[in-house]
Amino acid sequence: MHHLPARTGIARLATGAALSLTAAALTSSMLAAPAQAAVPAATGASASSEACIEGAADGTEAARGSHTGVDHREISAAEQARIERRFSKQLKAARKTQDLTAAAAATASGDIPVYVHVMRDSQGNGDVTDAQIAAQIDVLNGSYGGQKSASATDTGFTFTLAGIDRYDNTRWHQDKQSSAYRKQTRQGGANALNMWLVDFDYLGIATFPWDYARNGAIDGIRVHFDSLPGGSIANYSEGETATHEAGHWLGLYHTFQGGCTTTNDEVEDTPAQSSSTTGCPEGRDSCSLPGTDPIHNFMDYSYDSCYLEFTAGQSTRMSQMWTAYRA
Repeated sequence: MHHLPARTGIARLATGAALSLTAAALTSSMLAAPAQAAVPAATGASASSEACIEGAADGTEAARGSHTGVDHREISAAEQARIERRFSKQLKAARKTQDLTAAAAATASGDIPVYVHVMRDSQGNGDVTDAQIAAQIDVLNGSYGGQKSASATDTGFTFTLAGIDRYDNTRWHQDKQSSAYRKQTRQGGANALNMWLVDFDYLGIATFPWDYARNGAIDGIRVHFDSLPGGSIANYSEGETATHEAGHWLGLYHTFQGGCTTTNDEVEDTPAQSSSTTGCPEGRDSCSLPGTDPIHNFMDYSYDSCYLEFTAGQSTRMSQMWTAYRA
């Protein structure tokens, strides 16, 4: 997710060449104090390990995926059904292991340690300040805490800045060889959110929790450095790209997943929509099923200023995903 061109079609992300690169970590700071509560072509990503959906025929799809596609690997209807079946089994097993009732699993949450990896080029481009990173953590806490709207749900999830690393490596800055650099720099376990700040034609790209068991070494989200608070990408510089991508990381699909279908995003209280949103078109109704498009939902593709909420159903799904895959 980067210089916000319109995105149409499906992202076909090529695996980066296996080159041997080393990056000098210029600074590394571990921050123990908790934060205040409160999307040019991407290359080097493995199509089988990234977590958004096919382009909209009406031309509305823009920005958060990129002009070439979406912000995670394509999930077909057949794969979605398989994922949901496995998820049901995994959740049942996790509840037994953790001795949780169904209700407890549906409200589970956690304090998520966030490791931020700043990928600068050889000239220092792509750097962000510690203040911007702190502001980003505040945005995450506000958005997941239901603080942007009276109708928003407090998910119970909080985010604490656990560390900042800075690297000077032009290819990493350009998101080249992303699997390699993520394997070399990722920190923490399944419960740790790793955020790599890069420069690409996306606002962000995410992995899903159900892929952690086989691809844990590259688990996390990649975010355009200029989408952080204080960045320069018009309409997408309030930090909500990270909110959106963290939603995928916690198991949410786009609200337009599957298009105008009753299955849609596997969440009952997000009305189905046939395609993604651009801007903030109040009253948009792209689907014949009940309800207008959830343009204010963090899992649509709206402007940052349009984002207001997660729903109760999304909160439950994130809690169950957390129980099943990340707790």
